[in-house]
Amino acid sequence: MSCEIRRVLIVDDSPTERFLLTQILAGGGFEVSIAENAEVGVAQARLFKPDLILMDVVMPGMNGFQATRQLSRDVATQHIPVILCTTKSQQSDKIWGLRQGALDYVTKPVDGALLLAKIAAIAAGDCA
Repeated sequence: MSCEIRRVLIVDDSPTERFLLTQILAGGGFEVSIAENAEVGVAQARLFKPDLILMDVVMPGMNGFQATRQLSRDVATQHIPVILCTTKSQQSDKIWGLRQGALDYVTKPVDGALLLAKIAAIAAGDCA
C-alpha cells in the first residue's frame, strides 16, 4: 500500500459539507473528487481508486455505513482507507462504523486541523 495520500474522494449529499471538506483538503494540498451519494461514491472508488475516502453516513438511498461495508468487502477497493465524516456522534455509531470497515471517524462540524492530522496518521501508518 502506498504511504502517500494525494487523491481524496468526498462522498456527501450536502453541497455545503462537500464545499467545506474540499476547502480543508485543497488547503492541505490534496486532489479532491466528489460523489453526491453513496452509490456514486462506491462506483467512483472502484473506477478511480482514490487514496482515501471521506464518507458521510446519513444520505438518501444507501447510507455511509452500507457503502463502507461494501467497499471494505470488495477486493478492488478494500485497500482504500475510509474516514466516516458525520453528524452521528454517539459512541455506538462510531463503533458500528469501524466495524463496517472504516479506519477512522470524525464528527461534523469538521475540525480541519484534526482531519488533516488523521489523514497524516493514516499515511504514516501505511508506511510502517
